This record gives sequence, C-alpha cells and structure tokens, in this order.
Amino acid sequence: MTAITAPAPSAAARPRGAVLDFAAQQPLGAVSFVIILLMTFAGIFSEWVAPYDPLHIDFAGILQPPSWEHWGGTDAYGRDIFSRIIYGARTALVISLTSSFVGSTIGAVLGIASAYFGGWIDDWIQRLMDILLAFPIIVLALVVVAALKSVILFGIDINLIIAIAIPIVPRVCRVVRAAAFSVRVMPYVDAARAAGYSDSRIIFRHMAPNVVAPYLIMFTAFMAQAILLEASLSFLGLGVTEPTAAWGLMLSGNAADFYREAPWMILFPGLAISLAVFAFNLFGDSLRDYLDPRFKV
Repeated sequence: MTAITAPAPSAAARPRGAVLDFAAQQPLGAVSFVIILLMTFAGIFSEWVAPYDPLHIDFAGILQPPSWEHWGGTDAYGRDIFSRIIYGARTALVISLTSSFVGSTIGAVLGIASAYFGGWIDDWIQRLMDILLAFPIIVLALVVVAALKSVILFGIDINLIIAIAIPIVPRVCRVVRAAAFSVRVMPYVDAARAAGYSDSRIIFRHMAPNVVAPYLIMFTAFMAQAILLEASLSFLGLGVTEPTAAWGLMLSGNAADFYREAPWMILFPGLAISLAVFAFNLFGDSLRDYLDPRFKV
C-alpha cells in the first residue's frame, strides 16, 4: 500500500516566535522596539560607546559647532554634547524604568484589591485615586519633589523617582481595576470561592495573571511619560543636578543662554527626548494592539 503523507504546512501556517509575530503584525512597533534597544545599549555601555568623558571640561573647545571631532558640538564648558546625550540615556532609563515600575505596580495592586474586595475598600481606594487625579501630572510631581528632601542612593535621587511614580499610580489603578472587575465575575473565580480557596490564592492565581496585559501596556506607555517628567523637573532645577548628564538638564542653564550662538546645545538633547518619548509611546500602542484580542483581525 502507498503511504499517505500529510502535506507540509505552508510558511504562513508555521508557528512563529512571539517577537517575529509581533514584528509582522506591528512593524512600527518593531521599529520603536529597535530604537528602545539602541537606547538601552547606549545607556548600559556608555563608557565604551561615548567618545569622550561627559564630565571633562575643555575651556579651549567651548561652544564648538558639530564636526567630525564632536558630532554634537560642545557646550559652554567645552563638554562633548554627543557623549552627554549617550550618558543621559542611562539617567533617563534608570529613573523612568524605576518610577514607571513602582507606580504601575502599586497602581495594579490597588486596582486588583479594589475590584476584588469592593465595598468600603473600593470606595476608599477610589476616593484617594480621585484626589490624585485632580492634579495634573506635572503639578503633582512638582509638589511631591518640592515637599521632600533630596535622598541620593547609588547616584539616583529617590525622591525624584517617588515624585514621578505617584502620578502614575491612579491612572494604572483605574485601568487595572476595570480589567479585574471583568475577571471577578468569571465562573472559575466563583468556583474557586466555592472550593474554599483563600483570597490571596484567588488574587494571585486567577486575577493577577489576567490583568498582566493591561499592566504591561500601561507600564510601557508611562515610561515615555516618566522620561518627559524627569526632563521637565531637571529643566526646572528640581530633578537631576549638575554635573550629571541628563537630557532635561542639558536644555536648561547655559543652553538657554547661548541658544542663538550655539543652537545645537538645545537641538540634540531635544531630539533625544522626542525620539525616546516617540519610541515608548509607539511601542506601548503597538503592544496594546497586539495583546488586546479586540484588535485582532
């Protein structure tokens, strides 16, 4: 007898990895992810990527325009702007990643607890969120960072991270709460309650895994917001201080004084901030479209 063999699956039918599948469905998201990877690489390996020491002062090379020797020109102290932008990527990533993670995680925990327990717990948590939402993000961050004393740990101002994280909490809380509400009424949650499982088991085994997608989307999206907040606070003198390389700090001080004679002092840090915010925003939107089944065709 002649053996009957099944036809080989077509290329389109073969399973792809999550990264390749995301790149195929969200090409702009893949481009933004590459930008984020390059930014992360530059931040981690700044010592090897940057051509100059970002703190080196050269009074003989003050306000030099962009050239092959200094790709981004030099500032009012003769420091290489391109090198400071590379080191500034590390500052932006550390502060934005930490503050976004802290704010998103606290917001997710409060959102799940609010949806699961309901009653007076939900009321108190949501009224607190209403108070925080009553303030614009930048105003609330300004109030917090101005009210707290600077605490430096491993070269990072902890109060700056707290000031950026607090405005993130209520916005993530509301989104996660809405997702957790839809999970709470599912039959398997009722079955877990009927089986006598503890609240912590139901929350961590059944509810938390089902709100990971909105949590990741909000976490990624608020990375861009955290970068903007860090740059804004540093520009106002309430964030990172000299001589640390930070994008917002590079836009203030001498850059504002010499913007006519040396426009590159404002141009290149502004482009770095815009590109980073664009990449994280676009990646967050693409991640939402990829993970949300309502956007599947």
